[in-house]
Amino acid sequence: MSRPRLGFFTRLLDDGPAETRYRLAAEQIRHAEAYGFDSAWVAQHHFHAAEGGLPAPLVFLGHVAARTSRIRLGTGIITLPLENPVRVAEDAAVLDLLSGGRLEFGVGPGGTPSSFSAFGQDSANRSAVYAQHLAVLVDAWSGHPLADDGDHLYPAAPRLLDAIWEATFSVSGGVRAGKAGNGLMLSRTQPRTEDAPHATLAEIQRPIVDAYHDNLPEGVPPRIMASRTAFVADSRAEALRFAEAGLGRAARQFKEKGHPVPDGGLAQLIAAFDVHVGTPEDVIASLKADPILQRSTDLVFQVHSVDPPHPFVLRSIELLATEVAPALGWAPHSTADPSTELSRA
Repeated sequence: MSRPRLGFFTRLLDDGPAETRYRLAAEQIRHAEAYGFDSAWVAQHHFHAAEGGLPAPLVFLGHVAARTSRIRLGTGIITLPLENPVRVAEDAAVLDLLSGGRLEFGVGPGGTPSSFSAFGQDSANRSAVYAQHLAVLVDAWSGHPLADDGDHLYPAAPRLLDAIWEATFSVSGGVRAGKAGNGLMLSRTQPRTEDAPHATLAEIQRPIVDAYHDNLPEGVPPRIMASRTAFVADSRAEALRFAEAGLGRAARQFKEKGHPVPDGGLAQLIAAFDVHVGTPEDVIASLKADPILQRSTDLVFQVHSVDPPHPFVLRSIELLATEVAPALGWAPHSTADPSTELSRA
C-alpha cells in the first residue's frame, strides 16, 4: 500500500461552552496542519451537547479554511436525511471554492434517533431518505438539471464527486459505498453482536472492507478511512490517568442510556471502547495489531472518549505526527518547522 494519509478528527467535546469548543477545535486543527497532518474532520450532532458540539460543520469548516492553507477539511459526517440536499450541495460547492478545493465530504444516514423528530423526519425511514438525498447531491455536483425548469447547481462542483465518503457499520453499507466508487468511512468503535460479544473491532470491520473492495468498479482506486481513538502522552501514567477519567465518564453515560458496559477496571473499558492509549511505544504496538489499518488509505485519529484537556490534545497530535504515524508508514509531505507554521496562523 502507498503512503497512508494522516487525519485528525474531533467531535468538539472540549470542556466549556460552544464558543470555547469552536475556538479550541480550530486551534487543534491548525496544530495538526503545522505538524503535517493531511486532513482534519469534524462531526455533526444536533441538540445533545454531550454527544457532539457542532450542528453546522460546513459553517465551522469555512471558519477553519480561512485560518489554514493546506490541510484538507472533512465532514465526518453530515446526517444527510436531515438536510435539504440541494442546499447542502450549494454550501459545499461554495466552501470547496473558498478553501482552494480542500473539502472532503463524509455523509451517513445518521445516528441519534431522537434528533429526527425536530426535522419532521422519522428515523425509521432514514436509510431510504439517505439514498434519495445522496442521489440528489450527486446529480447536483454532476451538473444535471435539478428541476423541470432546467436549473443547474451554481457554482458547479464536479470535483466533489471524487470527495464523497460514506460512513457505515454494516456490510450492506460497504457494498453501497463500493458500488458508488465512494470512500468508505469506518468507525473508531462499533457495537458487538450477541453472538460475538468479544469480537475485535478488526474482526467486525473486515467483512465491511471485503464487501467494499468486492464491489468497487474496475479502475476506481479504494479510499478507506480507519478512524481510531488514540491518545498519546509522554508517560503511561499520565495517559492512563486521563483515560480512567474520560472512559469512566463515557461508561456512566452509556449506562444511563441503557447500554451495556463491562464490569471491571480500566483495562476492560479500554478494550470495550477500542482505545489506543499510552506512550508512543504503547500506541504504536497497539495500532500495529489492528490489521484494518494495513488496508486503509487514511488513518484518522481522535481522542474521544478519553477527552483530555486541550493542552494534552495538542501534545497527542505532536506525538502522533512525530512518532506514532511514521511507525505506521506515514511521512509528512511538508518538512516545515511546526513553530513557523503556527506563527503564521
